[in-house]
Amino acid sequence: MMKLSAVISILAATALAQYSAPNDTIGPNADGKYEISAEGIRGLFIPYGASISNLFINDTNGIERDIVLGFDNASHYSVDQFHPHLGGVPGRYANRIKNSSFVIDGVEYHVEPNENNNNDTLHGGPDGWDYRNFTVVAHTSDSITFSIVDPDGKEGFPGEVISYITYTMTPHTWNIKMVALATTKKTPIMLSSHTYWNLDAFANPDTPTALNYTLHMPYSGQRIGTDGILIPNGTILPNELYSVNDFWSSPKQIGANFTSPDLLGNCGTNCTGYDTCYLVNRAQNGPYDWRSGGPVASLSSNFTGIQIDIFTDQDAFQVYSCGGQNGTLPIKSTQGYEGRPRVVEQFGCIVMEVEDWIDAINQPEWQRDKKNIFGPGDDPYVLEAAYVFSVN
Repeated sequence: MMKLSAVISILAATALAQYSAPNDTIGPNADGKYEISAEGIRGLFIPYGASISNLFINDTNGIERDIVLGFDNASHYSVDQFHPHLGGVPGRYANRIKNSSFVIDGVEYHVEPNENNNNDTLHGGPDGWDYRNFTVVAHTSDSITFSIVDPDGKEGFPGEVISYITYTMTPHTWNIKMVALATTKKTPIMLSSHTYWNLDAFANPDTPTALNYTLHMPYSGQRIGTDGILIPNGTILPNELYSVNDFWSSPKQIGANFTSPDLLGNCGTNCTGYDTCYLVNRAQNGPYDWRSGGPVASLSSNFTGIQIDIFTDQDAFQVYSCGGQNGTLPIKSTQGYEGRPRVVEQFGCIVMEVEDWIDAINQPEWQRDKKNIFGPGDDPYVLEAAYVFSVN
């Protein structure tokens, strides 16, 4: 068993190595948010869930737009009754766990259920990581690092996990690095960034939704098959050419197929839209550098001209078209269009999660153990991504 002090030293060195001026420390603003910025980009973050709460990008007319969902004050996150995982890090295991159970080395573990009448576990359980306050361990003008120690047995997960979440701004780019290490027992680890996007900052006079955004996922000719409550059923499905799930052959508006009967049930029973885990198939190209090998996804808005190109080392990409929003979640004071309700309407946002194959811990035939199960002495779990912004 690795000593805790050694673990902390390893992770701290990994997370903090990039800082050239670690004493350039700044505190939170009056709303409890920590700002970091670089040329063409400015973000605000909070310790609750290691969440992004604001992201400002200039649009095609030079107007600064806040393009992520969140709340105006950091204190509201912990009391919001809906808790839609706004901008946080779901953990220690993101997405859904079938029957709230899994087996490691012949031992069956049961974790706390929190979805579908307690038939499964979503985003780590009722007190997953994005419900908890992280510790700010470093903050400079362009970078911030949060840490969390997740105890053995929390939410039913075996073993202690220590994690560092680092966000760094470089010109026109939001960089993410998540590092986690299992210190005492083998345990599942899968993290992500659960950011809700509205590239118009809800200011488009023609629509409050995101259905007219254009999405392209050039490596995603396949998706993970699920049952009616979005639990993987072990199948890998083709995204056939020109089908409702074909975003790989060419860019397509998210709402392009919303009148197609094939889209009903695509995000669960009686659900029209997307809550879908697409695979990222890059292996056929041989060895690749994820930073330069092309984005796994691109999203753009004609209204603001803002485009995101998402680069990542992860092998799956969840897209959620916010069909569950119902006009009860407020937007921020930095967003909106005068005369329209200041809420998130149905389909008013897009969630795009970089992650590994979902619920792979219950699909041993997928052979994803080295991407999903980590123990003492193993290399750390690492997730990296870069969200590169441009204006068309």
